[in-house]
Amino acid sequence: MSAATRVLPMFPLGSVLLPGMPLPLRVFEPRYVAMLASVLGEADREFGVVLIERGWEVGGGDVRFEVGTVARIASVEISEGLIVLVATGAGRFEVVRWLEEDPFPRAEVRELGPLELDAEAVGALGAAEALVRTTIARASEFVELPWSADVELSTDPAERIWQVAGIAPLGSLDQYALLRSRTAAELLATLVEETGAAGVRLSEGWAGDGEDDDDLPL
Repeated sequence: MSAATRVLPMFPLGSVLLPGMPLPLRVFEPRYVAMLASVLGEADREFGVVLIERGWEVGGGDVRFEVGTVARIASVEISEGLIVLVATGAGRFEVVRWLEEDPFPRAEVRELGPLELDAEAVGALGAAEALVRTTIARASEFVELPWSADVELSTDPAERIWQVAGIAPLGSLDQYALLRSRTAAELLATLVEETGAAGVRLSEGWAGDGEDDDDLPL
C-alpha cells in the first residue's frame, strides 16, 4: 500500500534542511510572507523545504529537487513586512506533484519513513561522527565553519544520525544526496566518503567550485 499524501506549503531554498537541524529564516518576499502568515494560523505550523536545482530563491521561476524536509516553526518574530523565524527539520518527503503557486508555492507530497538503525548502524554512526568532528576541528584551522567540533547533538540515534550529517562540512548537493538515502548504512557510507574528501579540500583552503561540491559552508 502506498503512503498517504498531503498538501504542504513549500519554501524552495538554496540550501538543504536535514531532519533534526535548525533553519533560521528572514522572510520578506511577499509570497512567502503570505505563506507563513497562513502556516502560523495552523496548529502544526509546518511547511516543506526543498533544494533549488536551478534558479534563485527570490522571484520564482526556479527548478526544484523532489525530496525535501518538513520544517516545524519553533520561534517567530513578526514586524512590518518581515518575519524572522527558526524552524526545525522533521520528517522527509518526496514531491508527488507541484500545485498552483498562487499566492505561494504548494505541493502534494508523500512522507518518507525514518531510517532504521540496528546495532551495526549505531556502531557505524559513532565512527562517522568521530570522523566528522575531527574533520571540523582540523578544517577550522583554515576556514570558518558554522558548527564547532564539540557541538552537542541529540542522544536519540534516529535524530543524531541526521544531525551528524547536518554538521558535516559538505556542500548542498552532497547534503541532498544524504537526504535521499534509503537506509542508514547508505547514509553513513556516503557521509564518511564525502567528509573525508571535504576534509582534504578544506585543509587546502579550497572553497568549492565543482558541480558536486558547491556551496561549502565557509
